[in-house]
Amino acid sequence: MDIVAFREYCLSLDHTTEDFPFDEKTLVFKVANKMFALTDVELFQSVNLKCEPERAISLREQYPCVQPGYHMSKKHWNTVVLDGSISDQMIYLWIRESYDLVVDTLPKKLKIELGLI
Repeated sequence: MDIVAFREYCLSLDHTTEDFPFDEKTLVFKVANKMFALTDVELFQSVNLKCEPERAISLREQYPCVQPGYHMSKKHWNTVVLDGSISDQMIYLWIRESYDLVVDTLPKKLKIELGLI
């Protein structure tokens, strides 16, 4: 996966925005102003994705390239090292799971306004 494909997939998800809230190199994707994915645009070697705590642990045990979230809550975030050991389809699935997890936490009224339910 390259950064263009990663960015295009994230932006294809409804109501996704992108910005650089931390610095000039950390690209963050949000839905309703809540983060679901981020990466370093200068060294595109990993992505951080939100994950349910039990699934986060399971993925870390199953895949060596999945590690506790770097500079994030280790309970709710995984860092996926893009070393070629995981297919792009699997990474897209995890991005979608991260996005859906954030959408699920949004207030019902906001989800209705955004057409997410």
